[in-house]
Amino acid sequence: MDLTPDLFKADIAEALRAYDKFIVCIAKTPEDCEGALQRLVEKAIKAYQQRAPGLRHGIALDNQVTIILSQPPEDSALEKPLCGIYFNLSSPYHKKRAPQLAKVEK
Repeated sequence: MDLTPDLFKADIAEALRAYDKFIVCIAKTPEDCEGALQRLVEKAIKAYQQRAPGLRHGIALDNQVTIILSQPPEDSALEKPLCGIYFNLSSPYHKKRAPQLAKVEK
């Protein structure tokens, strides 16, 4: 099966509906999100196709979105990989932790 972003149009459309309804993101408009999802699906497909033997996933992400393509179970009738689109929820007001320095023993 030839994997293309068009195979995941329904997944992208569903994610865009959720984004438009529930997600507030200062960094991405809904139109920017659609373009980002297209690019991330292309990267996830490439990662999925180039994964090492025994690995089941292809992952692509940016600061706001993570896309995971997963190999379907062997007993499944599905031909295309499962597609998970996750919005990385965070707050610009969340304090970033200072990196902890390793203690050096003398």
